Amino acid sequence: MLTLRKTFIALALVACTGLAAAQDTVVYHINDTASQALSTLRNIRNHLDTDPTAKVTVVAHAFGVDFLMEGMKDRNESPFAATVAALVARGVKFEVCEITLKNRNLKKEQFIQEADFTPSGVVRLTKLQKQGFAYIKP
Repeated sequence: MLTLRKTFIALALVACTGLAAAQDTVVYHINDTASQALSTLRNIRNHLDTDPTAKVTVVAHAFGVDFLMEGMKDRNESPFAATVAALVARGVKFEVCEITLKNRNLKKEQFIQEADFTPSGVVRLTKLQKQGFAYIKP
């Protein structure tokens, strides 16, 4: 009986430790480059500075895809590509909605190499949230 009790306590401690060490998963949603991209990239950097183990995905659609296009600069005339590349190096994924590409007559070749593509930004946001990703829309 005592051994069973010790086993149960040990299993409970292992389970609690696993929960405490669980990796945060977050999806950031951008649908307007002008009002959201720069602040979102700063938020992600701060997020990773505080929690380097967080798994971060950015889903962009509509006019939110523009910051991932070749040559795009922020309002301070700094290229978005350098900031995006630095975040990708820290494990962040950037996904562009292919429906947006079709609707805006854009081509994948117009985007920086760090950009990945997803068939539908809204569907991707839904699926990530169903997988337990926290949703952030700056």
